[in-house]
Amino acid sequence: MTHEFLISPIGNHSAILGIKWLEQETPEIDWSSQTLSFPIPTPEVTHIAQEEEADSKPLKDIPEQYHAFAKVFGKEEFNKLPPHRSYDIEIELTEEGPLNSPLYSMTDAESVTLKQWLEDELKAGKIRPSKSPISSPVMFVPKKDGSRRLVVDYQKLNSCSKTNVYPLPRPDNLMSKLQGAKLFTKLDLRWGYNNVRVKEGDEWKTAFRTKYGLFKTLVMPFGLSGAPGAFQAMMNEVFQDLLDVTVIIYLDNILIFSQNPADHEKHVKEVLKRLQEMQLFCKGSKCEFHKTTVEYLGIIVSDKGFSLDKLKIQAVQEWPTPTTVKQVQSFLGFANFVQRFVANFSQIARPLHNLVKKEVKWQWTGKEESAFRELQRAIINAPVIVHADPSKPYFLETDASGAALGSVLSQRQEDG
Repeated sequence: MTHEFLISPIGNHSAILGIKWLEQETPEIDWSSQTLSFPIPTPEVTHIAQEEEADSKPLKDIPEQYHAFAKVFGKEEFNKLPPHRSYDIEIELTEEGPLNSPLYSMTDAESVTLKQWLEDELKAGKIRPSKSPISSPVMFVPKKDGSRRLVVDYQKLNSCSKTNVYPLPRPDNLMSKLQGAKLFTKLDLRWGYNNVRVKEGDEWKTAFRTKYGLFKTLVMPFGLSGAPGAFQAMMNEVFQDLLDVTVIIYLDNILIFSQNPADHEKHVKEVLKRLQEMQLFCKGSKCEFHKTTVEYLGIIVSDKGFSLDKLKIQAVQEWPTPTTVKQVQSFLGFANFVQRFVANFSQIARPLHNLVKKEVKWQWTGKEESAFRELQRAIINAPVIVHADPSKPYFLETDASGAALGSVLSQRQEDG
């Protein structure tokens, strides 16, 4: 492990370990003996995220009427280098100079996984050895399922590259297009970014360094600042005439919607046809077909409207009382995501927002505790938000006080 220390006159002490170090290393402290100890970690097993792996039976979860598009769910085509297209990602440097970073340390388990990944990607032709004058380090980042995703840390490259300003759609705007839909099919693209090529001549800029050598990638990697915009631009162009009509798309999350089974089958086939033509691939076990209720972008969608999924509600129920600014920020980040389900959100959350301001000293009092608990209750008891009906009148309610302002756009439902 590596740490930075400040040189200071501290008398006979060798070092003073501060709160930041304690938070990072979380040692076990025995106050009676005044000693620190670190628990012996269990042997680590690192494996690449499951979405990299193909399903052993790719058509197992696919309805028979879609088996004609077997290539979309297969392994063979996915493990091939995609062709160059007009959607290739371009990396434009804004300044010259050294763009190199030191290697990051890895555990033995991570090293074994890295070596296997390099062998697989070289075999597929998606990476090649490089002699590039610039390079970025690789690292593993954890996923929710316990697996890890191998990513390249392109921070230095991104800071010296032109930013892709292509907009990503607002999730709430996407959801507003689902009014009247009765059936849903969700498709999950496998490593969507890797189905986009790096523009010919720009591959050397993607070079990454490992303990096993220097390599460059021929497909768009995770970590490039321009990757989300480039991928969304491609998806929007491929499905331009279907967007907001029979499909909504947020990056690699595709949701097909229809009002009846006959139309829905046609709509799904058209989307699969275009994916097959574009050599974009799905992981069958993560796709859902012909559902009346489906989870999309963290929200439960049905013909009745939108609601929070049980896992999110459970997470809020079990959320411990924050003890640091960082923990408050984490809770607010989650709460902001679901704020449209909470009436008077800005007023309730105001004490917590005040607490994370830079000039405010940390002090968790009854006011902050009350705000935290009230937000918890509001999220746990969040209502179903019905689909807006453009044929009905809207009602705009507003309110303001010295501390907050808010508004609610509503419609009268059949139940009054």
